[in-house]
Amino acid sequence: MATFLLEVGTEELPASFVGEALEQWRSRIAAELTEQFLTPEAVEFYGTPRRLAVLVKGLPERQPDREEEFKGPPADKAFKKGKPTKAAEGFARSRGVTVEDLEVRETPKGAFIFVQQQIPGRPAADILTERIPQWILDLEGKRFMRWGDGDKRFPRPIRWLVSLLDDAVLPITLENGADSCVSDRISQGHRVLHPEPVALEQADDYRSVLEDAYILVEPAERTERIAAQIKEAAQSVNGYPVISPELLAEVTQLVEWPTAVVGKFDSEFLVLPPEVITMEMESHQRYFPVRKSASSPELLPYFITISNGNPAKSTIIAEGNGRVIRARLSDGKFFFDADQTIPLEDYVPKLETVTFEERLGSLRDKVKRFCAIADRMADQLQLSAGDRATIQRAALLCKADLVTQMVGEFPELQGVMGQKYSLSSGEPEAVSTAIFEHYLPRGAGDALPQTLAGQVVGMADRLDTLVAIFSLGMIPTGSSDPFALRRAANAILNIIWAANSPLNLQQLLQAVIEDFAASPETKVEETATLQTQLHDFFLQRIRTLLQEEQGIDYDLVKAVLGEDDPEYAERALVDVLDAGDRAIFLQAIREDGTLARIYETVNRASRLAAQGDLDTHILDPSTVVEPPLFQQPSEQAFYDTLQQLAPQTQAARTERDYRKLVASLEQAAPVVSHFFDGPESVLVMDDNPDIRRNRLNLLGLLRNHARVLADFGAIVKQ
Repeated sequence: MATFLLEVGTEELPASFVGEALEQWRSRIAAELTEQFLTPEAVEFYGTPRRLAVLVKGLPERQPDREEEFKGPPADKAFKKGKPTKAAEGFARSRGVTVEDLEVRETPKGAFIFVQQQIPGRPAADILTERIPQWILDLEGKRFMRWGDGDKRFPRPIRWLVSLLDDAVLPITLENGADSCVSDRISQGHRVLHPEPVALEQADDYRSVLEDAYILVEPAERTERIAAQIKEAAQSVNGYPVISPELLAEVTQLVEWPTAVVGKFDSEFLVLPPEVITMEMESHQRYFPVRKSASSPELLPYFITISNGNPAKSTIIAEGNGRVIRARLSDGKFFFDADQTIPLEDYVPKLETVTFEERLGSLRDKVKRFCAIADRMADQLQLSAGDRATIQRAALLCKADLVTQMVGEFPELQGVMGQKYSLSSGEPEAVSTAIFEHYLPRGAGDALPQTLAGQVVGMADRLDTLVAIFSLGMIPTGSSDPFALRRAANAILNIIWAANSPLNLQQLLQAVIEDFAASPETKVEETATLQTQLHDFFLQRIRTLLQEEQGIDYDLVKAVLGEDDPEYAERALVDVLDAGDRAIFLQAIREDGTLARIYETVNRASRLAAQGDLDTHILDPSTVVEPPLFQQPSEQAFYDTLQQLAPQTQAARTERDYRKLVASLEQAAPVVSHFFDGPESVLVMDDNPDIRRNRLNLLGLLRNHARVLADFGAIVKQ
C-alpha cells in the first residue's frame, strides 16, 4: 500500500473557495479511486489560503487483474447467414480480440454478442497521472481568472504542484503558456515566518514538514487554535469574546499560522449601539468584539484580530488595526448622529424614492399595502383598539430605517437601527420592538417574533411580497428564488404555529389578492389563478416544514393534507394550527403503537364505505341509519358505538384534542371486528338494497369520524 500526496500551491485564494474546493474533492476523489479499483484506506483533505491538498493513505499500488464482460451489437446485426458483418468485426477490433472470441448470448432484449476479456491491472501511478489535472481544473467556483499568457482558469494563479507517490514524484504538467506548472517535491512555507522553499521527501511527511514551516494545513486544527486563542486573548482584558461561527470559518481560511492580537479603540465610541460596533468589526475588518460579560451585549473598547504575520510584531499589528477601526467607528458615529437629527417618521416619505420592484412601485407603496393587510389580520384576530394602534404604527415605520445613512452603509442592520431610532424618536417600546421583530426570522433556525405586533407586521409584510411577486408570474422554480419567497412563506407558517395564531390563511389570501387586484397601481388579470398558485405554494411549504423541521413521516403529512382530496388541502389553509397539531399527533400515536391498533379498523370500513354514497361530513347516525333494518345484534352495537363516538369527535375537533377521538376509535375497534368477523357478523353487501345501504352507512360514519383526524387511505401500513 502506498501514500499519495497532491498539493496545489497558489497565490492567496478567496476564503470561501478553499472550503468549497475541498468539499468538491471530498465528493469526487475517493469515489473515482474506488471506480478504478484503487479503494484507499483513508483520504484526508487540507487547505490554507495558499494551497489545496489531498493525502491518500493505503492506496493499492496497482489495480487487480480482472475479467470483464463487454456487450456488443445485436446478434442479427453482427452475423448474417452465419458470417460476421462489419458490425461484428468493428466490435472485435475495438476490444482487441478476433471474431472467433465473440459469443452469442440471449438477453431479455434479445440475442447480443459478448466477449469475455482478461484485463490486466494498471499501476496506480499511471491512473493518478491521468486524473490529477482534471481534479484540479474541474473545480468550480465564483470569479475565476486567467493568469499569465495561457487560457487556464482558477480563482488565483497556480504557482507550484507537489505530486508524490510515497517518495517518488509523479510527472504532472498543467499547461498554461509561460506559466505552466510542473510537479515537484517542493512546497512553500509561511510567507513571513519561513519564506524558504520546503522539500518533501515522503508523502507521509506532509503535515509535520509543513508545520515546521509554520503552516497548519488542517482547517479544523486552525479553527480550534483560533477559537482557543481568541478566548485567551479576551480573558487578558477581563472580557468575553463574541465569536460568530461564520466569521470564525472565514478567518480560518485567511491564515496559515494564526496569532490572536488584542487591539483597543477609544471608549467614546461605546455610545454607539453594540450592533453597530459589532457590524463594523465583523463585516468590514473581520475583528472579534469583546463583551463585558457572557450574558450582556455591552462591549469593552477592545477587539481581537487574527494575524497571519509575525507574532513578534503583534504590538505594531494591534496599533495599525486600531487606527483602522477608529476610522470606521468615526464614520459609524457620524451616521448615527446624523440619522437622529430628525424623527424616524420623517424618513417614511423618502421611501417613495426606493423601488421595491419596477412594476410594483416604491417601498412606500408596499408599506401602504401591508398596513392594509395588517388591518385585515387584526379583524380576523379580533384585536383590541390598543393592539391595532401599535400594529399600524409599527407597520408605518418598520421600513423607514432603510433610507437612513447607517442602514445604507450596513443593510444587515435594518430593523436593528429602526428599533434604536424609534426609541430615540419617542415611539412606544412596543412599536420599537415590533419594528425589529417584523424581520424575524431572518433565516432557518433564527428566533421568531415574540410580540403580537411583531408577528402581525412581519406576516403582513411577507404576505404582500408573496402576492405581489406571484402576480408577476415570478414563482420559484428549482433553486431559483431571488425574492426568497419560500423563506417568506416558511416564516409565516412558523409564526402561526409558534404564536398559536388562529389565522384563516385561505380567507386572508383571498382578501389580500382581491385588494391587490383592485389597486390602480397593480394589475392582476386572473385572481383565481393567483389564488390557486399561492394555495399550492403554501401547501407545499406546510408539507416541507412538517417533514423536514418537525420530522413527520411523509405518509402522515399526506394524510393531513389529503391524497388528491381538496377538502383536506382547504382545511389545512383554513386552520394551519390544526394541520400542524394533527400531523404531530399522528406521528406520536404511530410511535407509541396506537395508530397501528386503529389502522385496520378504519381502513377496512373506509374501503367498503366507498361503495356507498354517504356524504363525508355526516357524523350523526340517527340521520342516516335505520335501526329497524338491523338483523344482527352486532349492527345495533355498531350503531350504539357511533352514537357514543359523535360527541367525542365534536370535542376533539373543537378543542383540537384528538386523543379523545382516537380513544373512541380504539374502543370501537372490537365492535367493528365483531361486526365483520364475529359469530353475529353480517354480509355488508346484502342483496336487499335497503339493508345494504344501512350497513354501508354504518361503515361510512366510522370513516367520517376518522376523517376528522386524517385521510387514513394515505397512511402506509408499518
